[in-house]
Amino acid sequence: MRKVIIRDNRKIFPFNEPARDLRVMNKPLWLYQHDVLAPYCEEELEVNSFFEIPLDNKETLVYRDNLFFDQHFFEAFITEARRRNKPCRVAFSPEDKAITTYALLLQKGIHRQGGLYVADMWYFPEGIEEEAEPLVIETQAREIGFYHVPTYMAPPPGDLVYWVPLRSFLSIENWIHIYFANVPFGIFAEGARMEKEADKLSVKLRILLRSILERKHFLSCSELVKVGRNTQIDPTAIIQGPTYIGNNCTIGPGVVISNCLIGNNVNIMQGCQLLLSVVSDGCYLPFRAALFMSVLMENSMVAQNAVLQLSVVGRDSFVGAGVVFTDFNLLPKPVHVLHEGKLHSTGLPVLGCCVGHNCRIGSGLVFYPGRAVESDVVLVRSEERGVITHNIYYEESDHFKFRGGHKHRRLYPR
Repeated sequence: MRKVIIRDNRKIFPFNEPARDLRVMNKPLWLYQHDVLAPYCEEELEVNSFFEIPLDNKETLVYRDNLFFDQHFFEAFITEARRRNKPCRVAFSPEDKAITTYALLLQKGIHRQGGLYVADMWYFPEGIEEEAEPLVIETQAREIGFYHVPTYMAPPPGDLVYWVPLRSFLSIENWIHIYFANVPFGIFAEGARMEKEADKLSVKLRILLRSILERKHFLSCSELVKVGRNTQIDPTAIIQGPTYIGNNCTIGPGVVISNCLIGNNVNIMQGCQLLLSVVSDGCYLPFRAALFMSVLMENSMVAQNAVLQLSVVGRDSFVGAGVVFTDFNLLPKPVHVLHEGKLHSTGLPVLGCCVGHNCRIGSGLVFYPGRAVESDVVLVRSEERGVITHNIYYEESDHFKFRGGHKHRRLYPR
């Protein structure tokens, strides 16, 4: 099968890069797509629009390069599309909670057509045609979350829940979609699939036998915690699955990791705590850093006592000691974020912050929920700016104030 990739060159704020170059589950999005499609596609073509696709009789898959879809979603789509042997387009039911709650926010790639939502992915069994019938794929969303939390943080009766899909699909057009792709639709979805598999008696027995043989807790055995080559883990560390740790990593004393993806060459030092987070290749976390439902792209560092909640940090960025990314409005209103130059409500009661690429965030800063720092910015705490209440752009960077500030180069212009 031939795959035709329609380029989407829009840059995602605050990274100032197209979606295809941003990391999802510790891979650039283009590589993640490639790996999902590798078993199905032998030929590849990139175009700028649908009209550039050759008119021939080849079996063809067409999709936009800002789409995130996992192997479970694509397998369901391509299996049914081939069975029908007709031109098909990905579609979703308006009753699909994962799509309507998260995927429709701040984007245009998934839109209403009649009684369904359709997206920019098509299958043509015998070459491009003008019409393609909608093929509804259920994401099989499951309600998972935190129950009986105070009702000022979650709607009565106090359930702060997520609709976690077993089959994931997003159109990435805002930084919150990077968060969704990595956490609720990424590592959280891995946990949901494991939980579903564990309903089978054979799976329960296999995990139980492995935990007995290894003399480990059920959730810490090698069936659920996958560790790469040359990785050193202190015996006092607590790691619960499903967790994936790459090669050449160091996990220090007292570290707690639960349901995370850790890349290669990562150092996590004494007392760090990570839950439902993605830490990409080459990252470094000194002692007592904490990540909750957060994402670090490659070669970034979060210093001691920093706290990141429901947040995203771009590549080659530094977050200083004691920095706090808050995720909850003290006033009872949803978190707002910037999209296409305007503030929009996310409809979400909790959401953290986003830091772009090549940033330097000084110690002791506190960020309001939903705020973003553009790539290449340097921020230093001062009497005038200790709490970040608005989005920070490159022109507001503190490196302009310092002697030698020119040494901090701008790598990601708008």
